[in-house]
Amino acid sequence: MAGSKVKQDMPPPGGYAAFDYKRNLPKRGLTGYSMFGIGIGVMVFGYWRLFKWNRERRRLQIEDLEARIALMPLMQAEHDRRILRMLRENLEEEAVIMKDVPGWKVGETVFHTDRWVTPVLEELYNLRPREQYLHQRYGFMWYV
Repeated sequence: MAGSKVKQDMPPPGGYAAFDYKRNLPKRGLTGYSMFGIGIGVMVFGYWRLFKWNRERRRLQIEDLEARIALMPLMQAEHDRRILRMLRENLEEEAVIMKDVPGWKVGETVFHTDRWVTPVLEELYNLRPREQYLHQRYGFMWYV
């Protein structure tokens, strides 16, 4: 094989011309640092708005609580008046029912005390229709 006359393909004299092989992408959009800065700025703004809204919500909650505290004596007085009216009606009904029983004292309490004992619902609604008792005890419910 030493005598073979094969001509090897060689580059032209002076070499091949240079060609671009690097990526040549145009710059588009913001840089990473600017996007990071904008993200931090948006988060700071969001937290500022959140804290501001929480302060406002807390102020509104305190205002509602103060209004509720201011109305509480009125609501308690109305509740007490309703209980006393129901007790009076119960005593009148008891007097009518037990008028023929000798030795019966109308309104005699089973508690041996002079202090006020808040009546239980069964005591208040004992002489009333059962629907009123159930409505007072369980409230208004659609699924019943």
